Amino acid sequence: MLSVTFLGAARTTTGSMHLVSANGLRILLDCGLYQGHRKEAFEINRNIKVDPADIDYVILSHAHIDHSGNIPTLFRRGFKGQVIATPATADLCGAMLRDCCYIQSQDLEFVNRQRKKLGKRPFEPLYEERDVEEAIAHFREEPLYRGVDLGNDVHLLFHEAGHILGSAIVELDVKNSKSGRHHRLVFTGDLGNRLQPILRPPAVVEGANTLLIESTYADRDHPSQEDVLGRLKGYIEDIHQQRSKLIVPCFSVGRTQELIYFLNILVEKRRIPPTKIYIDSPLALSATDIYDRHKECYDDDASAILRSGRRFLSFPGLEFTRSAEDSKALNHRQGPMVIISASGMCEGGRIVHHLRNNLADPRNIVLFVGYQAENTLGRRIVERPETVSIFGDEVPVAARVHTINALSAHADRGGLMQWFDSAKGPHLSRVFAVHGEEAQTKAMVDLLTQHGAKHAMAPVSGQKEVLDG
Repeated sequence: MLSVTFLGAARTTTGSMHLVSANGLRILLDCGLYQGHRKEAFEINRNIKVDPADIDYVILSHAHIDHSGNIPTLFRRGFKGQVIATPATADLCGAMLRDCCYIQSQDLEFVNRQRKKLGKRPFEPLYEERDVEEAIAHFREEPLYRGVDLGNDVHLLFHEAGHILGSAIVELDVKNSKSGRHHRLVFTGDLGNRLQPILRPPAVVEGANTLLIESTYADRDHPSQEDVLGRLKGYIEDIHQQRSKLIVPCFSVGRTQELIYFLNILVEKRRIPPTKIYIDSPLALSATDIYDRHKECYDDDASAILRSGRRFLSFPGLEFTRSAEDSKALNHRQGPMVIISASGMCEGGRIVHHLRNNLADPRNIVLFVGYQAENTLGRRIVERPETVSIFGDEVPVAARVHTINALSAHADRGGLMQWFDSAKGPHLSRVFAVHGEEAQTKAMVDLLTQHGAKHAMAPVSGQKEVLDG
């Protein structure tokens, strides 16, 4: 029997996790962290809805924490199988899972100090360093387009997803031992924005019988990327006039490297005055080094730049801060300066300290360049309340808040439908809209139906669908 159970990223964008049961194998597609209200997120992440000891494989679409970040919890709770990912994804996860564990431990230390003052029992960690190291030791690297026999007549093939370095569309081919029929299940993971630099666009995967497709931006189209350079230029000129700071909450993997790429263009063409630009994220430094190592993932334009002897991940004025002391020192320096810091949704990491120290100054600019999920600090700031709570203090939201949606690494409505129209075929019987909030998955189901999907739906968490009896 072949079935899929939707355990995460069902009518939400975080905690991606889907259980595929195929010919006796139990396979998790992704095992991501749910992000949101601290207590709710902790409970959801701790209480995984399957017994990890019963899982045979984790197939990982890419390294972002909302897709990979709960893998160490599986090992903490008895998982003994392999995590199959592309080489670049495996390298990124080595850095990202260690970083995620460290940030969680720092956050937990603060929370438990507060709970102790209130006479409450301290929280236990979701996982610890030893769990991360065990997880990393069980990664199995498989490149794109090399078939993998998982046993029991189940085969895996990775295709280019174009979202971040190493990201993959997952194809599972399952042969029914009784009927001899083959069933192809395709999981897009996160589909890339085909206009973003550095990476190749997402590949078209044909012949699917069942499709799990992301829906993050199913209700909108991104602005033209022609606008990105102009807006970055304008914000940097503004902070020079105000002698202030441009604070950019940014995902360390993917978005930071893309921002460096665009800023490099402005510097090379001398379209902005000399500016100190700080990448304040140890993970971003590690990720940028990994981007440098995996040039096999680059598109033709990025490869041509390298062949010409130029570099696009470094330029005059760009500095990576390494220590916590270097990071704290930025709060006492006068602008103009740009601070690009993680996490992208402001749920942890050094960006939270920068916001606490700079959000109340009306001269400063806070620029969001990525998706902000519900119930995250980033979403609350984007909604521009009078104050936000940071480390228990109410901080005025006086800085100017802007967004650039054109930098998204996700395909927009047009990109999703362009990919679907190319991938759909006569044997496609079911399409499930995942990785989107309520409004986006509803929009996706409507679009899929309009574009010829025979059976499209947005599953809820815990829903099980039998695909081939």
